[in-house]
Amino acid sequence: MSGFNDLLDRRLLFVGGKGGVGKTTTASALGVLASRRGKRCLVVSTDPAHSLGDAFGREIGDRVTALGPDLWGLEIDPDAEAKRHIDNVTAAMKQYAAPEMHAELDRQMRLARMSPGAVEAALLERVAGLILDAEDEYDLLIFDTAPTGHTLRLLTLPEVMAAWTDGLLAHNRRAEELGKVLRHLTPKGSRAEVATPFDDPQEDPFKEMDRRTRRIAETLLRRRRLFHQARRRIADAAHTGFVFVLIPERLPVLETVRAVAVLREFQIPISGAIVNRVLPEDVDGEFLRRRRQQEARYLELIDQELASLSRLRLPLLADDIQGLDALGKVADALEAAGV
Repeated sequence: MSGFNDLLDRRLLFVGGKGGVGKTTTASALGVLASRRGKRCLVVSTDPAHSLGDAFGREIGDRVTALGPDLWGLEIDPDAEAKRHIDNVTAAMKQYAAPEMHAELDRQMRLARMSPGAVEAALLERVAGLILDAEDEYDLLIFDTAPTGHTLRLLTLPEVMAAWTDGLLAHNRRAEELGKVLRHLTPKGSRAEVATPFDDPQEDPFKEMDRRTRRIAETLLRRRRLFHQARRRIADAAHTGFVFVLIPERLPVLETVRAVAVLREFQIPISGAIVNRVLPEDVDGEFLRRRRQQEARYLELIDQELASLSRLRLPLLADDIQGLDALGKVADALEAAGV
């Protein structure tokens, strides 16, 4: 089943799946293929394991690095991003706190950095900024994401953070003044819609606030707008695609089926699934024959469970994939399969 022929015409691709199925290799090969076609492509890793540099056989790190003609790479360090984010928040908060409170504020913010969701929140802000800022420089942005569970939390976090922002505003001690902002940020309609960041307020609701309250509210609104704009692009099927990579084994198949359901619930467009490391037809020997029988069962299960998605298969290769030449062979296979 082929539906990948316009995949690289999008501006934004997420490549995800269970750990160890070949996400990084696939994302890298898609980048190589896009650059061959004259598209300026940036491949971004959000996976703490940072295999992107390994795939290209060179150091990349947290800076945009040229990898070839029309091809660049970037490895975001989630922990460093969280530290930078907390440091910025701490510096901003100290402007509103008495000097004798600074030590306690530092302690609380160190604890906040270790709290659940802190790394994802900081990473989301960096990803959202990249999605918006990279459009002027690149034709295609490919995200090599962390394993499925982390990716789902990242992509659905804007809704969670929208609700959190509303709660923070509602319970602030300056509730009367900040309530104006809350009403402005809340999407029109029922209160049940408060978790959707799709309202794009343009008015200035801060006119009558004092300076400190205004700065707090402006910071919250700026982040809310950033997440809203990025989320709107992610939800646009003409702009964005999510590609699942899996292998014909039980756990990756089950995890992919669950992830597809979650992304559909959040209206994130899914372009298809790439089944990786399929045994070639000409392998021989009793062991490989039995492996292929097992594989055939899971390939059939994939066709049943993911029948609504475009699917393609990539063969298991004899050698490790490292460097541009090896990635070029995977790009050839993707192109031959219809990408």
